[in-house]
Amino acid sequence: MSEIQAPQWRIDEWFQALDKQSREKMRIFHDELHKYNRTLNLVSAKTLPFADAIHFADSILGSQLVYQSQPSLTRIYDLGTGAGFPGLVFAILYPQVEVIVVEADQKKCEFLQHLIDMLSLKNVKVLNQQIETLEANSVQYCMARGLASISKAILLTRKIVPVGGIFYHFKGENWSAEVGEIPTQLCSVWMPALVGDYKLPVGPLRFGIVKTDKIS
Repeated sequence: MSEIQAPQWRIDEWFQALDKQSREKMRIFHDELHKYNRTLNLVSAKTLPFADAIHFADSILGSQLVYQSQPSLTRIYDLGTGAGFPGLVFAILYPQVEVIVVEADQKKCEFLQHLIDMLSLKNVKVLNQQIETLEANSVQYCMARGLASISKAILLTRKIVPVGGIFYHFKGENWSAEVGEIPTQLCSVWMPALVGDYKLPVGPLRFGIVKTDKIS
């Protein structure tokens, strides 16, 4: 069965400030995503024709906010990375930062490793395991996109993120509602704050990066 709509690639047009090598690596990533999605169910099929905006542009803009918030960053975990968003995009943008992508699905991990090898991403490591099985207090900085609500995400990581650690959440325009739903007892452990928001190059919706600092 043919695609309902041919895939678009507008990253070169939208992000001309990015170096050509980074944009080319993302283009290859995009091509491989289309090649393998039908068999591996990497992303929702309805988002695939617009993956350049929904997955790549979102990951680029969110990653830029994360890095601007923590410019001395040397290592970050992408929890429940799925098809590699935002982790592999972050790794392409910031090759000086070690990115550890964590994914429980073995087939998706094989896809991630395939991309890492194809794109020669020396700064990425794949962990095929459940998030909660990571070593206690081992994750100083982490991020997630589409993993869970903020409340569920910080509960999931309560043992692996030490005091002083930071969790960056890629969120849609309802980010403030999610912050408001964090139980009071969790707010004594985690302090939420908006890092910044952004709009995709197409469409009216705004997205945000919320960070939760572990304070106790």
